[in-house]
Formats: sequence, C-alpha cells, structure tokens
Amino acid sequence: MKKSSKHGSTQLSSHSITLLSGFLAVISVNVVIAFYICMAMKEPSDKHEPDPAFLANAKASLRQNRPNEDEDSSQTRKKKE
Repeated sequence: MKKSSKHGSTQLSSHSITLLSGFLAVISVNVVIAFYICMAMKEPSDKHEPDPAFLANAKASLRQNRPNEDEDSSQTRKKKE
C-alpha cells in the first residue's frame, strides 16, 4: 500500500483494490444468504399447504403418464430384442 502525502488519504494499488472489492463482494453475498436463511427458519412450517386443486391435477397427470411410460418401455424392449 502506498500512502499519499496529500490530505492524508491512502492510495491502494490496483491489485489491492481488486482483492478488497472481491472480499467485500463475498462478504456481502454471504450476509444476504444468511439473512434469507434466518427468514426461512422463522417461517412457520405449517403455513405452507399445497392447493388441493393443484394436487388433484398433478396426480391425474401422473396417472395419465404412467401407462404411456409402460408401453414405451415395452416397445423399447421389443426393439432391443
């Protein structure tokens, strides 16, 4: 680090500025992540319940897709033989 005699301010080399800004970026991102984790831990777990209509549609779509997958797998087995 080089000190300037003008006004007592400090001049940092470009390498030092790069390191300092990198450390500050990492620290600030970690603070934000910690904040989000703390907020998630404070949320009550029973608050989030899935929408019954969404669940019904999801289960119906899974039932529709499963027979097709069985047919596809049997067709691929026949092709391999």
